[in-house]
Amino acid sequence: MEKIVLGADLYGFPLKEAIKEHLQNNDYKVIDCGVDSTENVTPYYTIASDVARRILNGEFERGILVCGTGMGMSIIANKHPGIYASVCESTFAAEKSRSINNSNVLTLGAMLTTVSVATDIVDVWLKTEFTKGWEIPIQKWLQNSMNDISSFEDKQFTS
Repeated sequence: MEKIVLGADLYGFPLKEAIKEHLQNNDYKVIDCGVDSTENVTPYYTIASDVARRILNGEFERGILVCGTGMGMSIIANKHPGIYASVCESTFAAEKSRSINNSNVLTLGAMLTTVSVATDIVDVWLKTEFTKGWEIPIQKWLQNSMNDISSFEDKQFTS
């Protein structure tokens, strides 16, 4: 059973709750990093950093973040080397973010995405493997590119 870490700010709370229920109904183990109510005003950047750190420390392989547009969460999550967060507003984008970019964090915008569309996006994102659907030479190139990106991060973000 795959474990998924979730997080949302106040604007993303209702959509996060729907996604959490959807995942639990589909046999995923879900850990919720908040917010836990419409009264909780924990900033998006705090939640996004918490989810990113939990992935980086190996507690989880992937996470889902929800805010108003998905963009703020994505920006903050991507500040953490090794996190590849992608804002997805369609199943096509979700598939490509996994098959091409190997994203490990999905961000969604509650102001832009209905529950039905969001759960479809989540399903595609979770089921798509890195390099899926690409020819062997492109698969190899994509795999090598992840090594190059990791090396780039090491050079850019080590003190």
